[in-house]
Amino acid sequence: MTTTEAELWARARTHDGRAFAELFDLHRDRVFRHSLRLCDGAHDAEEVTAAAFFELWRRRSRVALVNDSVLPWLLVTASKLARNSSRGIRRYRALFDSLPRGERMPDAEEQAMTSLRDSEVTELLDTLPPVDAALLTLVVLEGYPTTEAAALLKISDGAARTRLHRAKHKLRGTLMTKEAQ
Repeated sequence: MTTTEAELWARARTHDGRAFAELFDLHRDRVFRHSLRLCDGAHDAEEVTAAAFFELWRRRSRVALVNDSVLPWLLVTASKLARNSSRGIRRYRALFDSLPRGERMPDAEEQAMTSLRDSEVTELLDTLPPVDAALLTLVVLEGYPTTEAAALLKISDGAARTRLHRAKHKLRGTLMTKEAQ
């Protein structure tokens, strides 16, 4: 004997999580596809889908079935949530676009590193111990914060700062020697 959606909904309204999970499994793909058409991307559509089901659970005592299904309610709710999400994103983009921007000037390290060819950078990095080369690559070339690079390399934050300072000093000396030649 198969359970109808109306029976699942009646059980879900009495706090039956399994019944609600069955309703979720029954309608999630359809709600996601609907949300995807209304959102900027899959990530936003996933959030809207999750929020629609959360609202269904939260308001389960007041949601009425349409043609013995919660799907119409879910689709309308997903539409409203997607519209609100898009409106919020537009507001934030407008705010960020209106903020004044200063011209960012590259520091001396960045200028030196960008003026070198990849092969020269590789040669310079090869003169450093592997941990220092990885640290310099993560922080200077890739722009990661020192604390994150230290955690990734399994060294303390203080050790990372010291090693980074020494590696930069060594590379400066190497670059000065090369320029003098």
